[in-house]
Order: sequence, then C-alpha cells, then structure tokens
Amino acid sequence: MGSIPLLIGIFIVTFVLIAVEKWHRMTVTFLSAVLIVVLGYLTPSEALNYIDFNTLGLLLGMMVIVAFFRRTGFFEYIAIKAIKISKGNFITLFFFFFMLTGIVSAFLDNVTTVLIFSPIIILVASMTGISPFPFLIGEIIASNLGGTATLIGDPPNIIIGSAAGLSFNDFLVNLTLPVLFVMVVNVFVLKAMFKNQYNILGHFDVSLVKVNERDAIKDRALLRKVLIVFAFVIIGFILHDVFKLPPSIVALVGAVILLFVTNQNPDEVLNEVEWTTLFFFSGLFVVVGALEKYQIIENVANFLIKFSGSELGLFTIIWALSFICTILMGAVPYTVAIAPVIQSIILKTPGINADALWWLLSLTVCFSGNTTLVSAAANLVAAGISEKTQEKITFKNYLKYGIPVSILNVLLALLYIVIRYIVIK
Repeated sequence: MGSIPLLIGIFIVTFVLIAVEKWHRMTVTFLSAVLIVVLGYLTPSEALNYIDFNTLGLLLGMMVIVAFFRRTGFFEYIAIKAIKISKGNFITLFFFFFMLTGIVSAFLDNVTTVLIFSPIIILVASMTGISPFPFLIGEIIASNLGGTATLIGDPPNIIIGSAAGLSFNDFLVNLTLPVLFVMVVNVFVLKAMFKNQYNILGHFDVSLVKVNERDAIKDRALLRKVLIVFAFVIIGFILHDVFKLPPSIVALVGAVILLFVTNQNPDEVLNEVEWTTLFFFSGLFVVVGALEKYQIIENVANFLIKFSGSELGLFTIIWALSFICTILMGAVPYTVAIAPVIQSIILKTPGINADALWWLLSLTVCFSGNTTLVSAAANLVAAGISEKTQEKITFKNYLKYGIPVSILNVLLALLYIVIRYIVIK
C-alpha cells in the first residue's frame, strides 16, 4: 500500500486535472480510482461499497425520463407560448424565459434545460431583432438557481440528499422560497446591468413571430404518456417516505414504465443517457472513499470544528470554503468531497443544526455555479451554443455578470441560513 501523502497527492492532482479540463473529467477520475485500487488503498469490493448507487440510480432514471421529454417538443411549446404572452415587451419576455428556465431546471437537469431553451432563444432573438446575449446569460444564471430548489434539480442536491438522508419534500420546504426570492432579485439586477447596452427595455411586433406553438409538439400521444408517468414520479418523490422507497427507485421505476408503455427501442433511449457523467460520479466516489477510509476526512472535520470556535463561525467557514472551492473545482467534485466532511462534523458536534448546514452547502454550491463558465456544465453548453450568434459568450465577458451575481446570491444564501436557522431557532 502507498503512503498517506501519496493518497492526498492523487486526490489533489485529480481535482487539478478536472479543473484544467485538458482531459475529460471521467477519464481523470477513473484513472485515479483505478490507481487507488492498484496501489492497494482500497480493495475492489471496498471501492464498489463507496460508490453511492442511490445517487447514480436517481441520475440514470431522470436521464431516461428527460430523453423521452426531448422527443415530445413540450418545452418548445411552452417557450413559444411565453413569447405570445409577453405581448411584445422585451423585459416581460426576459422575465418569462428566466423564470421558465428556472422552473424547468428544478425538475430536469440544468444541461438539458439549457439545450432545450438556447436554440429557441436564438430563434426568437432573430425574429424580434434583439441580441440573444442577455437572454442566454439570464438562462445560464436561472438554470443554476432554479435547480437548487429541489432534490432532483441539480447534481449537488442529489449527492447532498443521499448523504444526509433528506427527502424531496425537505428540499421543497426549505429551499423553494429562498430560491424564488433570489431569482426575482436577479431579474432586477440583470435588468439594471443590461439596460444601457441592450435594448432590453424596448418592444417588438409579436406578429413577426410566425411560429405556431402547437406545431412544436412532435408526438402528442407520447407527450400524454410522458406527462402522466412524470406526474406519478413527482408524487412518488413527495410520498417516498410513506412507501419506504428511495428516490432512485422511484425514478428508475418511472423510466422503466415509460420504456414499457411507449415500446420504444431501449438502445435509442439509452444512447441519450449521459453515461460519462455516471462513470465520472463513480470514479469520484472511489477517490473520496479512500480519503474517508484512512480518516483524512475526519481530520479535516476536526480541524474545521477547532478553527471555527462557534456554530456561526463554522457555518461561515463552510460557506466561504464552498464558494471558493466550487469556483476552482466545480460544483459536483467539491460536493462529493465535502459531503463526508459535513457528516463527520455533524457527528462530532452535538446540538448543531445539521439540516441547516446541509441547506447552506446546497445553496452556496449551486449558486456559486454561476460565477464562471467552468463552474457548472450548463454554462459551458450555453457558451458553446452562443458561438452560432454574432456575440459569443466567452470566459472573459461572462465574468462581468457571473461574479457580481454570484457574490450577491451566496451572501443572500448565508443571510437566509443565519436568520432562519441560527437567529430564529
């Protein structure tokens, strides 16, 4: 077996390589996981035991359901309908797209939401004569904010829910209102930032938008089946404590039912699943599991507890650490790494508000995903799609909006947690 410093070195190099993005993140984590097993830090069976199959199952089930949604045209229908409802007011249209993106992101992954709405935004912009740039920036920010509201909206929440045993209802009750509040605040902030450079306060002729929303629906029969099954999946998430079923099983059952009732080719549907993401998670769990086995996680927890001195101090340290590390490492890798640290802190600190610590982590990590283009996968996807437009989203021009918005949002998150769970308790 190798030394502890070597194990820590493997961990650090893994996250550095993920951050620089020269190699695919799945390749990096799998190489590290294999190296950890080959060097004897974990046996193959131990490595498998550290993989969180509840998280992977939930992701897989939702990816299959999303694959069916993509085939219906349902979200394109909603977006075109929003254009008609805006009645030619650009800021109303911006508000609709922003809120709609956030709401959809709460139930589907952020990357899928961005893939759905970006082409529609570009089409609408070309029809109405406005730059799509502010709408695409708003879409990025809204997707990361909206995904924070539910267990299934953002991968960090799935990891947190599994690690802390928090339910779909727990996320709804504790995070929906602050997320909605922050989203509304962001609409006004972005309006102020855009108004001098873009004609976002102007109007357009709705009759120019000749797309009929009904034509966006590609398969009405399939849409009915998907909506019915998806509704039952959401009900299953809400009642999973009653049925004693983990969210992963609920999502997988929904996916299997859709495959059965639609009788579509499983190979075609499964080709749309982001397998590299699932394997990336698996490798990451193994790398962090090795740190947990050799009590490195426990030592980090002990240091944070000793250094903080108080509950408020501890919350502030976790908040600042989460903001900085999410920017440097990305939301998912950081959450996988910090979750066992939070678990250890809770076990070693009797009387601490454990749930509040998890909510602070969720809000800070998900909100920090808006800081740079590489802080969240959805940001890069939107930037790639923007290359088809005259004004591309680049790493540099995105910072003008991402940094101030993220700082404001994480400060609001900390304020919310302190007031609700520490001051009023």
